[in-house]
Amino acid sequence: MQELWPAFGLDFDPLRGFDLDAMFARRAPRTLEIGFGNGENLATLASAHRERDYLGIEVHRAGVGRLLQTARDAQLTNLRVVSHDAVEVLEQSIAPGTLDEVVILFPDPWHKKRHHKRRLVQPSFVALLANRLRAGGRLSLATDWEPYAEWMLEAIATEPAFENLAPDARYVPRPGWRTLTRFEQRGERLGHGVRDLAFRRRAELPSSEAAPR
Repeated sequence: MQELWPAFGLDFDPLRGFDLDAMFARRAPRTLEIGFGNGENLATLASAHRERDYLGIEVHRAGVGRLLQTARDAQLTNLRVVSHDAVEVLEQSIAPGTLDEVVILFPDPWHKKRHHKRRLVQPSFVALLANRLRAGGRLSLATDWEPYAEWMLEAIATEPAFENLAPDARYVPRPGWRTLTRFEQRGERLGHGVRDLAFRRRAELPSSEAAPR
């Protein structure tokens, strides 16, 4: 952390947002992964797509440190990391319409009913994501906990700015770009089926949702 944070880390400052163009020294399509764990998926994407810029948010320092090492070894100039609460980062550091993609893989499902309020994917958070994504931007999620998958569908359905990309408005096939992480492997060992969700940020709201003139 001490050695590599200056090269790849972004310090959260509630009084100053991130100037991503300046931080990456260019303007390119941007993907944000929230809760990247050890960073396997994020590092793989950043290495395979050097023409894009990648931003990761993770609060657990061990996972952050591991991704920093990977970024150094792979010389990933298109990757930056934030170690802070994702909601606060999005609210205070990311400008509206500046993200092309948001990825959330295997967030904590908070199994017990009394803990459901702690789940990341809530209607208010979905509205925040819609605001930070550009028109046509993509939201991709995956979970190995079926009740949370259903919860996600319901929460995202409350936001008219998102269009479900599944033909039946439910789940999509596992995308080829998604790295098989240890979290997914653990779920498979436990017999949990993995469900992928994909949404597009509409350019315009459906006519039934448009504000009255």
